[in-house]
Amino acid sequence: MTKRTRYGVMTAVAGLLAAATACTGQQSTAPGFAGRHLTAEQRGAGGAETGRARPFTLLASGDVLPHSSVIERAAADAGGRGYDFRPMLKGAAALVSGADLAICHMETVYGPAGGPYTGYPSFKSPPEIAAALAATGYDSCSTASNHTLDDGAAGIGRTLDALDRAGIAHAGSARSAAEAGRPTLLEAGEGDHAAKVAHLAYTYGLNEGEPPAGRAWSVAMTDEERIVADARAARRAGADVVVASMHWGTEWQDAPDGTQLELARALTASATAGRPDIDLLIGTHAHVPQAYEKVNGTWVVYGMGDQVAGAMINDEGARDPRGNESTMGRFTFAPPREEGGRWRVTKAEFIPQWYDPAAGRVVGLSTPPAAGRLSAVRDRIRDTVLSRGAAEDGLVMGR
Repeated sequence: MTKRTRYGVMTAVAGLLAAATACTGQQSTAPGFAGRHLTAEQRGAGGAETGRARPFTLLASGDVLPHSSVIERAAADAGGRGYDFRPMLKGAAALVSGADLAICHMETVYGPAGGPYTGYPSFKSPPEIAAALAATGYDSCSTASNHTLDDGAAGIGRTLDALDRAGIAHAGSARSAAEAGRPTLLEAGEGDHAAKVAHLAYTYGLNEGEPPAGRAWSVAMTDEERIVADARAARRAGADVVVASMHWGTEWQDAPDGTQLELARALTASATAGRPDIDLLIGTHAHVPQAYEKVNGTWVVYGMGDQVAGAMINDEGARDPRGNESTMGRFTFAPPREEGGRWRVTKAEFIPQWYDPAAGRVVGLSTPPAAGRLSAVRDRIRDTVLSRGAAEDGLVMGR
């Protein structure tokens, strides 16, 4: 694996989509495009040059969902000096920081410095989480979820401000229409060999109903036509690889639901000049691990589960340990064989994880090999992940 190079700190560029909107003279305000961006010089006219580009690894993980017990653990780990979420994420740090590009899902919004902070049902999390995510090695986080408007526009602003300070890019929510109209473009790799990766993010809905009047751009809502348009705009802006984070599915259901299956088929079938518009779909929201599947030649992770969450109660009112199980997906992308071709996934891996709600720690289940009770957890996750035939398409358990 290549040595990690961080690209979280990018320069925002006004008019990033000027080429895509020149015919109309209007700036795009499509949702799903909030975040930090490469400069025009970094973007280049058409992405990485095939002759110089090198393979890279992209890792994605599940929901970071700080219930009250998680917040209390972070306070204890800080020893009375605020909140420290780094110890609970330490078990994932080697794998996260070892990837060329790492993506998280920040489920909740942040409260004001000093609090008050709240857990379920309306979350306001300590902004110290952002620094912990950066220390763990994350480069970008999706921020579109059903909880994105739990504290209105102020919550979105505090969350994105904190991620900015930590040097983490973000996609899925925005502080302004202008921000919402710029794609989140990242680099994976080093210098002239780097690939340019667009990160898009969407949510199926909001607990608060709809975005406020006049602020529809504040949260990226799931819409097939909009997602395809955003992906094509990101490609025109220089993206070699387009990744879409999807907050979707039915909570507590191991199998993807009909909406997930239908949307996955439609999005992976969309192509421009024979090249797929989207190169990877990564799912969150269901609270439990769901299957990985190759659909129309594109990998889809229907649900990664909760990477961090308190002891969970399912929709039947029972304590459900599956709510503390998750996977990380790791995909190795190789450059196209010819100019303008698709970057290919040459290796697909899932890495099972468990969050110990008593200790407040993320625990890897594949390295070293899990034993005893945790081996049963690992095996259950594996069986779910492979339940739609992903092993036949080359998916393996990573270490």
